Amino acid sequence: MNLLNRELIQLLIDKALHNDLLRGHFGLEKENVRVDLDGKLALTPHPKAFGSKTENPYIQTDFSESQLEMITPAFDSIDETYHFMEALHDIVSLELEGEYLWPSSNPPMLPEEQEIPIAKMNDPIADDYRSELADKYGRKRQLLSGIHYNFSFDEGFLRKLSETEARNTDFKEFKDAIYFKVARNLLRYRWLLIYLTGASPVFDKTYIDRCVALGNSHDNKSYYVSNMNSLRNSACGYRNEKSYYVSFNSTKDYVHDLNKLIQKNELLSVKEFYSPIRMKTAKGINVLQELVEDGVAYLELRFIDINPLQRIGISKETMHFIHLFILFMLLKKDEPFNEEDQRIAELNHDQLIMEGIGGRLNDHEDRQFTMEVMALACIDEMQEMVQLLFPKVEDYLHILNGEKQKILHSDLNPASMVKSDIQKTSYLTYHLEKAKKYAGESIQNGYRFAGYEDLELSTQLLLKAAVKRGIKFKLVDRDENFVLLSHGEHEEYVKQATKTSLDSYSTVLIMENKVVTKEVLKRHGIRVPSGEAYRSLDEAISAYETYSGIPIVIKPKSTNFGLGITIFNREYSREDMKKAFEIAFTHDRTVLLEEFMTGKEYRFLVMGDEVVGVLHRVPANVVGDGVHTIEQLVKEKNKDPLRGRGYKTPLEKIQLGEAEEMFLKNHSMGWNDIPQSGEVIYLRENSNISTGGDSIDFTDDIPNSYKDLAIQSAKAAGATICGVDMMIDHIEEEATDTNYSIIEINFNPAIHIHGYPYIGKNRKADEKILDLLFG
Repeated sequence: MNLLNRELIQLLIDKALHNDLLRGHFGLEKENVRVDLDGKLALTPHPKAFGSKTENPYIQTDFSESQLEMITPAFDSIDETYHFMEALHDIVSLELEGEYLWPSSNPPMLPEEQEIPIAKMNDPIADDYRSELADKYGRKRQLLSGIHYNFSFDEGFLRKLSETEARNTDFKEFKDAIYFKVARNLLRYRWLLIYLTGASPVFDKTYIDRCVALGNSHDNKSYYVSNMNSLRNSACGYRNEKSYYVSFNSTKDYVHDLNKLIQKNELLSVKEFYSPIRMKTAKGINVLQELVEDGVAYLELRFIDINPLQRIGISKETMHFIHLFILFMLLKKDEPFNEEDQRIAELNHDQLIMEGIGGRLNDHEDRQFTMEVMALACIDEMQEMVQLLFPKVEDYLHILNGEKQKILHSDLNPASMVKSDIQKTSYLTYHLEKAKKYAGESIQNGYRFAGYEDLELSTQLLLKAAVKRGIKFKLVDRDENFVLLSHGEHEEYVKQATKTSLDSYSTVLIMENKVVTKEVLKRHGIRVPSGEAYRSLDEAISAYETYSGIPIVIKPKSTNFGLGITIFNREYSREDMKKAFEIAFTHDRTVLLEEFMTGKEYRFLVMGDEVVGVLHRVPANVVGDGVHTIEQLVKEKNKDPLRGRGYKTPLEKIQLGEAEEMFLKNHSMGWNDIPQSGEVIYLRENSNISTGGDSIDFTDDIPNSYKDLAIQSAKAAGATICGVDMMIDHIEEEATDTNYSIIEINFNPAIHIHGYPYIGKNRKADEKILDLLFG
């Protein structure tokens, strides 16, 4: 067999376009049904946490209230697209209370037909459309779910190709012709992709009665048809009532044929044309006039099953294979695709479903070779395509070899693996266990935004909250964690999650400068520690005689995250003080020496007119076991996956630096000492999470009198969002003039410590920021 257009391939190589060929834009849309804890269809409304069912660009409702749809933006790489769908899956899973996402294209345990809730869109036209579909196809069939794979070629590549081929057509016509060629070939060879991606071989006894009657069962609960690997792509699946011929030869013919079917009332609208391949406009909506005016923007492959073996329903390898298959369809020789060709393509589609890869392939010449033979020939030519165009990309050959093995050994394809596992238990049990497992993984990933782990954790949390609410975001400066949030015409620039338009520059300067902060707070009658400011090391050291024997704190004038701070609340030497000042001076030209305030330190997160969260931060510490040294205990504690570096995890690793070593020395200890079993060894006096401390939530335990002081402090500085650090002697007592002290106001408070405390509950500070910014 000779399918490749080798002249076109050589042209791409000669014109150095083969690398441009790999560029493109990728998107995924994934439907998932919600189920209760028993695996029954959830009859609850679409979760309110996701906002508008139609306006949220990422999370919407499909046919039923019970059926969610997750939509990624178009990205320039498969990795970005995959990770964003990962994030969407996690965001949705975390919002479901007592429910799971069903990890299969086939529906879960279903109630009676009329009990399945149709989505209420608060739009009479949309509501009527869904009701008509329910009457026409049945509600159970409408619950079949899947993945749509969206793809467009890089515009620059298409323009270069157009110029290279020197066709006498304008660019829009050329581009449309490319997409229709690929679509025709995909329709002709879709049976191969259905074989390799089909993953819905078994269905529940509560599905459509006539389909259950056609199946076999090992337990009278789980049903299957012998060689069928995809119920969704079968006659019992999601397809039009009958075959409709629609030309894929050109935009004009495609639009003409669809309009004719709508005018004859064969289709309710263009959306009801359930072709395995759809031609989409830049707006992504099914408006034929826009297709005529603007042309094809991307292709939508609609026949990909949700793979229960994958947490998000699809693997990166599958996504890469589909991309390579699309390129193969572009570089394949063009063939006619008239009504008879479409009929044959549909026959092969159904032949694959009913007979598997061993079925006979139908074609015009009535050749007697099997689909397996043709499938292997396609993979071989795809391997040749890769070797010619991308000889250095070994991963592609590895992916193609993996798909080849699925053809040679049918037990390796996802449908066979799923079916085999189900027969060991049942359809319901198998998928419910998968749903629980994947929900648990989403909980573990709760604080991470997949694909954006390089950002500070507070920024990740804010972006996840924005996505959940349907607020779009753009990374303006990734290194600086600077983002643009937009909802309709409303735009907000945010840096590091809490630096927003809500706080003025002068307010930030006040909070940043500890000398000014203290003066502002004192003028408002708020208690702050006394102290002095020094601008040189010699001047600072001369204060030793004055403060020797008095508990003190040494810190830079402008600091955040606890950087450069040393606390002495026990005896210390002149050399100790000198070293502390040296550390502080590395962070600022002015250093403060303040009295050490008694009590425990609490971080009040103030947002607007309320305290969103209160944390007591326990200084970095380890617990002895009578065997290991302090250094070994630190390294062991740092293995906790919740601990990391650079504020990308809820807790920071404990450092093994000068400040920690000095603290141990002041307590007559060193790194090689072995603490007794159960003995708590502190490594710092200051309790910042950024230096390895533990966070304990006290929001519900702190009297309101202290919260009022925190809000008063924020207002004194003119701050809308800030962290107020307060020393409190006894939280069981109400605040007085002498039992507290404000030691700092932070202009860039980390919100992740309130979202994922070491002990306590999520205070959802990310949501509060969005409330303040967008109402």
